[in-house]
Amino acid sequence: MIVSTPGRICLFGEHQDYLGLPVIAAAISKRIQIKGQFRADQEVYFSLPDVDKSESFLLEFPLKYSKERDYFKSVCNVLQRKGHVIDRGLELEVRGNIPINSGTSSSSALLVSWVKFLNEMYGLGYSQKEIGEITYEAEVLEFAEPGGMMDQYSTAVGNVIYLASRPAISIQTYARDLGTFVLGDSMEPKDTLGILSRGKYGTLGGVGKIQKINPAFDLSTTNLVELNTFTSDITEDEWILIAANIDDRDILLEAKAMFEGETEWSDARLGALLNRHQDNLRDHKRISTAKIDRMIQASLDAGAFGAKINGSGGGGCMFAYAPKDPEKVVEAIEKEGGKAYIIRVDEGTKTERESLFY
Repeated sequence: MIVSTPGRICLFGEHQDYLGLPVIAAAISKRIQIKGQFRADQEVYFSLPDVDKSESFLLEFPLKYSKERDYFKSVCNVLQRKGHVIDRGLELEVRGNIPINSGTSSSSALLVSWVKFLNEMYGLGYSQKEIGEITYEAEVLEFAEPGGMMDQYSTAVGNVIYLASRPAISIQTYARDLGTFVLGDSMEPKDTLGILSRGKYGTLGGVGKIQKINPAFDLSTTNLVELNTFTSDITEDEWILIAANIDDRDILLEAKAMFEGETEWSDARLGALLNRHQDNLRDHKRISTAKIDRMIQASLDAGAFGAKINGSGGGGCMFAYAPKDPEKVVEAIEKEGGKAYIIRVDEGTKTERESLFY
Protein backbone atom coordinates (compact mmCIF):
# COMPACT_ATOMS: atom_id res chain seq x y z
CA MET A 1 0.00 0.00 0.00
CA ILE A 2 1.26 3.48 -0.89
CA VAL A 3 -0.39 6.71 0.25
CA SER A 4 0.74 10.31 -0.06
CA THR A 5 -0.32 13.68 1.34
CA PRO A 6 0.56 17.24 0.30
CA GLY A 7 2.05 20.04 2.33
CA ARG A 8 0.13 23.30 2.53
CA ILE A 9 0.40 27.06 2.43
CA CYS A 10 -1.97 29.40 4.25
CA LEU A 11 -3.24 32.01 1.84
CA PHE A 12 -5.37 33.97 4.32
CA GLY A 13 -6.11 33.67 8.02
CA GLU A 14 -2.55 32.96 9.18
CA HIS A 15 -2.50 32.74 13.00
CA GLN A 16 -6.29 32.85 13.13
CA ASP A 17 -7.64 29.30 13.11
CA TYR A 18 -6.68 28.76 16.75
CA LEU A 19 -8.77 31.85 17.55
CA GLY A 20 -11.88 30.29 16.05
CA LEU A 21 -11.63 32.41 12.89
CA PRO A 22 -11.75 30.96 9.35
CA VAL A 23 -8.79 30.34 7.04
CA ILE A 24 -8.20 29.90 3.33
CA ALA A 25 -5.43 27.36 2.72
CA ALA A 26 -4.02 25.54 -0.30
CA ALA A 27 -2.45 22.11 -0.62
CA ILE A 28 0.82 22.22 -2.57
CA SER A 29 2.70 19.96 -4.97
CA LYS A 30 5.21 18.83 -2.33
CA ARG A 31 4.20 15.56 -0.70
CA ILE A 32 5.04 12.95 1.95
CA GLN A 33 4.55 9.28 1.15
CA ILE A 34 4.15 6.17 3.32
CA LYS A 35 4.71 2.80 1.69
CA GLY A 36 4.24 -0.39 3.66
CA GLN A 37 2.72 -3.78 4.34
CA PHE A 38 1.60 -5.98 7.22
CA ARG A 39 4.14 -7.96 9.26
CA ALA A 40 3.66 -11.34 10.90
CA ASP A 41 4.12 -9.91 14.41
CA GLN A 42 2.77 -6.89 16.34
CA GLU A 43 5.68 -4.53 15.75
CA VAL A 44 5.21 -1.29 13.85
CA TYR A 45 8.50 -0.28 12.23
CA PHE A 46 9.04 3.04 10.45
CA SER A 47 12.06 3.60 8.25
CA LEU A 48 12.70 7.32 7.67
CA PRO A 49 15.63 7.43 5.24
CA ASP A 50 15.26 11.15 4.43
CA VAL A 51 16.33 12.01 7.99
CA ASP A 52 18.40 8.85 8.55
CA LYS A 53 16.21 7.62 11.41
CA SER A 54 13.90 4.77 12.30
CA GLU A 55 11.18 4.26 14.88
CA SER A 56 9.36 1.20 16.19
CA PHE A 57 6.86 0.14 18.84
CA LEU A 58 4.67 -2.83 19.76
CA LEU A 59 0.89 -2.68 19.50
CA GLU A 60 0.21 -3.14 23.22
CA PHE A 61 -2.66 -0.80 24.12
CA PRO A 62 -2.92 1.71 25.51
CA LEU A 63 0.34 2.74 23.90
CA LYS A 64 2.56 4.66 26.34
CA TYR A 65 4.19 7.79 25.01
CA SER A 66 7.96 7.66 25.30
CA LYS A 67 8.80 11.10 23.92
CA GLU A 68 7.31 14.53 23.40
CA ARG A 69 4.78 14.56 20.55
CA ASP A 70 4.79 10.78 20.09
CA TYR A 71 2.51 11.11 17.08
CA PHE A 72 2.72 7.67 15.46
CA LYS A 73 1.49 6.14 18.72
CA SER A 74 -1.11 8.84 19.35
CA VAL A 75 -2.83 8.07 16.03
CA CYS A 76 -3.13 4.42 17.05
CA ASN A 77 -4.45 5.36 20.49
CA VAL A 78 -7.07 7.69 19.01
CA LEU A 79 -8.25 5.01 16.57
CA GLN A 80 -8.31 2.39 19.34
CA ARG A 81 -10.48 4.66 21.48
CA LYS A 82 -12.86 5.01 18.54
CA GLY A 83 -13.39 1.25 18.68
CA HIS A 84 -11.01 0.08 15.95
CA VAL A 85 -8.82 -2.97 16.49
CA ILE A 86 -5.27 -2.11 15.38
CA ASP A 87 -3.50 -5.40 16.05
CA ARG A 88 -1.20 -6.29 13.13
CA GLY A 89 2.38 -5.16 12.81
CA LEU A 90 3.50 -3.04 9.86
CA GLU A 91 6.73 -2.46 7.95
CA LEU A 92 6.74 1.13 6.69
CA GLU A 93 8.95 3.51 4.75
CA VAL A 94 8.45 7.30 4.81
CA ARG A 95 9.81 9.58 2.08
CA GLY A 96 8.93 13.09 0.99
CA ASN A 97 9.97 16.42 -0.43
CA ILE A 98 8.11 18.85 1.83
CA PRO A 99 10.64 21.15 3.53
CA ILE A 100 10.95 20.06 7.17
CA ASN A 101 10.35 22.45 10.10
CA SER A 102 9.54 25.22 7.64
CA GLY A 103 5.85 26.00 8.12
CA THR A 104 4.53 23.91 5.22
CA SER A 105 2.93 21.27 7.46
CA SER A 106 5.33 18.40 6.90
CA SER A 107 4.43 17.00 10.34
CA SER A 108 0.68 17.12 9.74
CA ALA A 109 1.10 15.72 6.22
CA LEU A 110 3.04 12.79 7.67
CA LEU A 111 0.33 12.07 10.24
CA VAL A 112 -2.47 12.46 7.70
CA SER A 113 -0.59 9.89 5.57
CA TRP A 114 -0.36 7.59 8.61
CA VAL A 115 -4.09 7.88 9.28
CA LYS A 116 -4.84 7.41 5.57
CA PHE A 117 -2.57 4.34 5.47
CA LEU A 118 -4.31 2.72 8.45
CA ASN A 119 -7.68 3.71 6.97
CA GLU A 120 -6.87 1.81 3.77
CA MET A 121 -5.13 -1.20 5.33
CA TYR A 122 -7.87 -1.78 7.92
CA GLY A 123 -10.78 -0.64 5.75
CA LEU A 124 -11.96 1.94 8.28
CA GLY A 125 -14.01 3.88 5.74
CA TYR A 126 -13.10 7.43 6.75
CA SER A 127 -13.50 10.34 4.32
CA GLN A 128 -10.75 12.90 3.69
CA LYS A 129 -12.44 15.33 6.07
CA GLU A 130 -12.72 12.66 8.77
CA ILE A 131 -9.04 11.77 8.28
CA GLY A 132 -8.23 15.43 8.93
CA GLU A 133 -10.36 15.36 12.09
CA ILE A 134 -8.65 12.23 13.44
CA THR A 135 -5.23 13.71 12.71
CA TYR A 136 -6.18 16.90 14.58
CA GLU A 137 -7.21 14.82 17.59
CA ALA A 138 -3.94 12.86 17.53
CA GLU A 139 -1.62 15.80 16.89
CA VAL A 140 -3.16 18.74 18.75
CA LEU A 141 -5.76 17.60 21.27
CA GLU A 142 -3.85 14.54 22.48
CA PHE A 143 -0.86 16.66 23.53
CA ALA A 144 -2.70 19.91 24.39
CA GLU A 145 -0.80 21.84 21.69
CA PRO A 146 -1.69 25.50 21.01
CA GLY A 147 -2.22 25.10 17.24
CA GLY A 148 -5.44 25.07 15.23
CA MET A 149 -6.86 22.59 12.73
CA MET A 150 -5.88 24.15 9.41
CA ASP A 151 -2.85 21.92 8.79
CA GLN A 152 -4.69 18.64 9.27
CA TYR A 153 -7.79 19.51 7.24
CA SER A 154 -6.03 21.33 4.40
CA THR A 155 -3.54 18.53 3.76
CA ALA A 156 -6.21 15.84 4.05
CA VAL A 157 -8.82 17.49 1.83
CA GLY A 158 -6.46 19.20 -0.63
CA ASN A 159 -6.88 21.92 -3.26
CA VAL A 160 -7.92 25.36 -1.94
CA ILE A 161 -10.27 25.25 1.03
CA TYR A 162 -12.17 27.69 3.18
CA LEU A 163 -12.22 26.21 6.67
CA ALA A 164 -14.49 27.54 9.41
CA SER A 165 -14.68 26.02 12.87
CA ARG A 166 -17.67 27.93 14.28
CA PRO A 167 -20.47 27.26 14.97
CA ALA A 168 -19.43 23.86 13.57
CA ILE A 169 -16.59 22.70 11.34
CA SER A 170 -17.38 23.43 7.71
CA ILE A 171 -15.17 23.12 4.63
CA GLN A 172 -15.70 24.59 1.20
CA THR A 173 -13.41 23.66 -1.69
CA TYR A 174 -12.64 26.18 -4.41
CA ALA A 175 -12.11 24.93 -7.96
CA ARG A 176 -10.42 28.07 -9.30
CA ASP A 177 -7.30 27.19 -11.30
CA LEU A 178 -4.60 29.29 -9.69
CA GLY A 179 -1.28 29.96 -11.36
CA THR A 180 2.13 29.06 -10.03
CA PHE A 181 3.48 29.94 -6.62
CA VAL A 182 7.09 29.99 -5.54
CA LEU A 183 7.87 28.55 -2.12
CA GLY A 184 10.97 29.99 -0.47
CA ASP A 185 12.62 28.15 2.42
CA SER A 186 14.67 30.56 4.53
CA MET A 187 16.63 27.61 5.97
CA GLU A 188 15.98 29.13 9.41
CA PRO A 189 14.20 26.79 11.88
CA LYS A 190 10.86 28.20 12.95
CA ASP A 191 9.81 28.94 16.53
CA THR A 192 6.38 27.32 16.49
CA LEU A 193 5.47 27.09 20.15
CA GLY A 194 6.97 30.41 21.22
CA ILE A 195 5.25 32.46 18.54
CA LEU A 196 1.98 30.52 18.70
CA SER A 197 1.86 31.06 22.43
CA ARG A 198 2.33 34.82 22.12
CA GLY A 199 -0.13 35.18 19.25
CA LYS A 200 -2.79 32.93 20.70
CA TYR A 201 -2.60 33.69 24.40
CA GLY A 202 -1.82 37.37 23.90
CA THR A 203 -4.91 37.81 21.76
CA LEU A 204 -7.15 35.61 23.88
CA GLY A 205 -5.93 37.32 27.05
CA GLY A 206 -7.05 40.68 25.70
CA VAL A 207 -10.34 39.29 24.41
CA GLY A 208 -11.00 37.71 27.80
CA LYS A 209 -10.51 41.05 29.58
CA ILE A 210 -12.95 42.73 27.19
CA GLN A 211 -15.52 39.97 27.53
CA LYS A 212 -15.60 40.49 31.31
CA ILE A 213 -16.92 43.96 30.50
CA ASN A 214 -18.94 43.05 27.40
CA PRO A 215 -19.70 39.29 27.18
CA ALA A 216 -20.97 39.74 23.59
CA PHE A 217 -17.57 40.89 22.28
CA ASP A 218 -16.57 38.50 19.45
CA LEU A 219 -13.53 38.55 17.16
CA SER A 220 -15.65 37.30 14.27
CA THR A 221 -17.97 40.33 14.33
CA THR A 222 -16.27 43.23 16.11
CA ASN A 223 -14.61 46.22 14.42
CA LEU A 224 -11.92 48.75 15.31
CA VAL A 225 -14.46 51.35 16.44
CA GLU A 226 -15.78 48.94 19.07
CA LEU A 227 -12.27 47.80 20.01
CA ASN A 228 -11.21 51.40 20.65
CA THR A 229 -13.79 51.71 23.41
CA PHE A 230 -11.72 49.21 25.44
CA THR A 231 -8.22 50.73 25.06
CA SER A 232 -7.95 51.44 28.80
CA ASP A 233 -8.94 47.87 29.68
CA ILE A 234 -6.21 45.98 27.80
CA THR A 235 -2.47 46.38 27.26
CA GLU A 236 -1.04 48.06 24.18
CA ASP A 237 0.30 44.72 22.90
CA GLU A 238 -3.11 43.07 23.33
CA TRP A 239 -4.75 45.93 21.41
CA ILE A 240 -2.21 45.57 18.57
CA LEU A 241 -2.80 41.81 18.31
CA ILE A 242 -6.60 42.10 18.38
CA ALA A 243 -6.60 44.93 15.82
CA ALA A 244 -4.32 42.96 13.50
CA ASN A 245 -6.64 39.96 13.76
CA ILE A 246 -9.67 42.08 12.92
CA ASP A 247 -7.92 43.42 9.82
CA ASP A 248 -6.71 39.95 8.77
CA ARG A 249 -10.27 38.63 9.19
CA ASP A 250 -11.53 41.32 6.81
CA ILE A 251 -8.72 40.64 4.31
CA LEU A 252 -9.79 36.98 4.25
CA LEU A 253 -13.41 37.95 3.63
CA GLU A 254 -12.34 40.05 0.63
CA ALA A 255 -10.42 37.06 -0.74
CA LYS A 256 -13.36 34.72 -0.04
CA ALA A 257 -15.66 36.96 -2.10
CA MET A 258 -13.23 36.69 -5.01
CA PHE A 259 -12.90 32.92 -4.76
CA GLU A 260 -16.68 32.55 -4.66
CA GLY A 261 -17.30 34.87 -7.61
CA GLU A 262 -19.04 37.59 -5.62
CA THR A 263 -16.40 40.07 -6.79
CA GLU A 264 -14.30 40.05 -9.93
CA TRP A 265 -11.20 37.85 -9.87
CA SER A 266 -7.81 39.47 -10.35
CA ASP A 267 -4.35 37.97 -9.87
CA ALA A 268 -3.11 41.44 -8.97
CA ARG A 269 -5.81 41.86 -6.33
CA LEU A 270 -5.04 38.44 -4.86
CA GLY A 271 -1.41 39.53 -4.59
CA ALA A 272 -2.36 42.84 -2.98
CA LEU A 273 -4.40 41.02 -0.33
CA LEU A 274 -1.44 38.73 0.39
CA ASN A 275 0.76 41.79 0.83
CA ARG A 276 -1.71 43.39 3.26
CA HIS A 277 -1.81 40.17 5.26
CA GLN A 278 1.99 40.10 5.37
CA ASP A 279 2.10 43.67 6.70
CA ASN A 280 0.10 42.57 9.75
CA LEU A 281 2.13 39.39 10.22
CA ARG A 282 5.41 41.31 10.03
CA ASP A 283 4.62 44.55 11.82
CA HIS A 284 1.94 43.61 14.38
CA LYS A 285 2.05 39.87 15.02
CA ARG A 286 5.84 40.01 14.60
CA ILE A 287 6.27 36.50 13.22
CA SER A 288 8.57 37.33 10.29
CA THR A 289 12.37 37.55 10.20
CA ALA A 290 14.79 39.93 8.49
CA LYS A 291 15.83 37.24 6.02
CA ILE A 292 12.26 36.31 5.11
CA ASP A 293 11.45 40.01 4.69
CA ARG A 294 14.32 40.29 2.19
CA MET A 295 13.14 37.18 0.33
CA ILE A 296 9.62 38.59 0.12
CA GLN A 297 10.82 41.96 -1.18
CA ALA A 298 13.10 40.26 -3.71
CA SER A 299 10.20 38.16 -5.02
CA LEU A 300 8.01 41.27 -5.43
CA ASP A 301 10.84 43.10 -7.21
CA ALA A 302 11.14 40.09 -9.56
CA GLY A 303 7.48 40.34 -10.61
CA ALA A 304 5.45 38.37 -8.07
CA PHE A 305 1.96 39.79 -7.45
CA GLY A 306 2.14 39.22 -3.71
CA ALA A 307 4.01 37.33 -1.00
CA LYS A 308 3.83 36.48 2.69
CA ILE A 309 5.44 34.39 5.39
CA ASN A 310 3.90 30.96 5.78
CA GLY A 311 3.27 29.04 8.96
CA SER A 312 3.93 29.80 12.61
CA GLY A 313 6.90 32.03 11.84
CA GLY A 314 10.19 32.97 13.44
CA GLY A 315 11.81 31.26 10.45
CA GLY A 316 10.61 28.65 7.99
CA CYS A 317 9.10 29.51 4.60
CA MET A 318 7.51 32.31 2.66
CA PHE A 319 5.71 32.04 -0.64
CA ALA A 320 5.03 34.33 -3.58
CA TYR A 321 2.14 34.26 -6.03
CA ALA A 322 3.97 34.28 -9.35
CA PRO A 323 1.80 33.09 -12.27
CA LYS A 324 4.17 34.90 -14.65
CA ASP A 325 7.91 34.15 -14.90
CA PRO A 326 8.21 32.14 -11.65
CA GLU A 327 11.81 31.27 -12.61
CA LYS A 328 12.78 34.91 -12.04
CA VAL A 329 11.24 34.79 -8.59
CA VAL A 330 13.15 31.59 -7.80
CA GLU A 331 16.39 33.28 -8.78
CA ALA A 332 15.61 36.37 -6.70
CA ILE A 333 14.80 34.35 -3.57
CA GLU A 334 17.92 32.23 -3.88
CA LYS A 335 20.09 35.36 -4.23
CA GLU A 336 18.87 36.23 -0.73
CA GLY A 337 20.06 32.86 0.59
CA GLY A 338 16.79 30.92 0.45
CA LYS A 339 15.95 27.66 -1.29
CA ALA A 340 13.11 28.11 -3.77
CA TYR A 341 10.63 25.73 -5.42
CA ILE A 342 7.99 26.33 -8.07
CA ILE A 343 4.74 24.80 -6.78
CA ARG A 344 1.08 24.46 -7.73
CA VAL A 345 -2.11 23.68 -5.87
CA ASP A 346 -2.44 19.90 -5.44
CA GLU A 347 -4.83 17.10 -4.43
CA GLY A 348 -5.35 15.97 -0.86
CA THR A 349 -4.32 12.67 0.72
CA LYS A 350 -4.68 9.72 -1.63
CA THR A 351 -3.48 6.24 -2.53
CA GLU A 352 -0.77 5.93 -5.18
CA ARG A 353 -0.25 3.24 -7.79
CA GLU A 354 3.51 3.50 -7.54
CA SER A 355 6.09 5.19 -5.38
CA LEU A 356 6.67 8.92 -5.89
CA PHE A 357 10.23 8.66 -4.52
CA TYR A 358 12.92 6.13 -5.33
